[in-house]
Amino acid sequence: MADRATILHADLDSFYASVEQRDDPRLRGRPVLVGGGVVLAASYEAKAFGVRTPMGLAQARALCPQAIVVPPRMTAYSAASKAVFEVFRDTTPIVEGISIDEAFLEVGGLHRIRGTPAQIAAALRTRVRERVGLPITVGVARTKFLAKVASGVGKPDGLLVVPPDEELAFLHPLPVERLWGVGPVTAGKLRDRQIRTVAHVARIGEAALVAILGAHAGRHLHALAHNRDPRRVRVGQRRGSIGSQCALGRRPRPFEEIDATLAALVDRVTRRMRAADRAGRTVTLRLRFGDFSRATRSRSLLKATMGTRAILETARGLLATARPLIEERGITLVGVAVGNLDSDGAVQLELPFEEPRDDSLDSALDAVRDRFGSGSVTRARSLGRELHPSVPLLPD
Repeated sequence: MADRATILHADLDSFYASVEQRDDPRLRGRPVLVGGGVVLAASYEAKAFGVRTPMGLAQARALCPQAIVVPPRMTAYSAASKAVFEVFRDTTPIVEGISIDEAFLEVGGLHRIRGTPAQIAAALRTRVRERVGLPITVGVARTKFLAKVASGVGKPDGLLVVPPDEELAFLHPLPVERLWGVGPVTAGKLRDRQIRTVAHVARIGEAALVAILGAHAGRHLHALAHNRDPRRVRVGQRRGSIGSQCALGRRPRPFEEIDATLAALVDRVTRRMRAADRAGRTVTLRLRFGDFSRATRSRSLLKATMGTRAILETARGLLATARPLIEERGITLVGVAVGNLDSDGAVQLELPFEEPRDDSLDSALDAVRDRFGSGSVTRARSLGRELHPSVPLLPD
């Protein structure tokens, strides 16, 4: 691990809502919700009332009746993201994008021309504000993990530097939820055993964590609790999976409607795969139930594919296995992702060596949607059931 804090984690504050407030002066300083049936983003003025994502809009309005709801404008968010990443790359060539609104930057080699990491981070925040008009928070530390924690603690619109000799003093008083990878389920398991802070995690030892959480999660959290994170900032890393999800709200839905939503999600995912020339082998179904518990189901195919039919058949098989749980608990979110992606889109042909007919159909539908819009061709079962707008993604 480096002996200096040279890793920056830059994270735009309430990104969608901040873009809306930037573009419409009437929204500045007021509680803003971006979304339709579900809150996609909330301004900090709305978050002060307890609004969170992905909360249902009705619940958000009950918490904050004076909130202003605006529909999402994905094109505007994509343009703002590109402008911010231009600022990142003007700052340092070593930029690792995490999502459209956050990235890691390595600035260890810029001392002679740009100053200290703290000075570089302060200048970065100023340039983003001046050139793009958005607030951004930056955390600075020796490790990627701690830099991300620092930016989270420093929000909103802040700068927080964690010196090497103060790392554990900063990290250990924080709640366990600050550890990378600790969600509601893991946090619940830890808190049930009176493990509430990072210091508690560090003290109980790796063997005890493994017994509670399993080998991988136990070792991972034990390392993070001692700020052991050897990962470096990497440039040009391709994403490991391509996925999409849709919040369904809390009203009961017939299984046929869930199946139609799943098919529309698979159409979206496979179109992205073909655009990126990536074939994948592992299909993962993600579900969130009415009691807010979650479940995932995965299945690996014999060969990599980017074909819609093969992936949809696999996803539907996974959904069928989860049907009893859905009928028992209700469902509020469904998502699908394809992982184990090949780097060059190579698909193994089978004897006889003929191109599958499904490939021609997929290509034709992609061409129509590219020319006339994603809604120009849809499945009959999806008529009247529009998905939420597709979230902008970083280039693969």
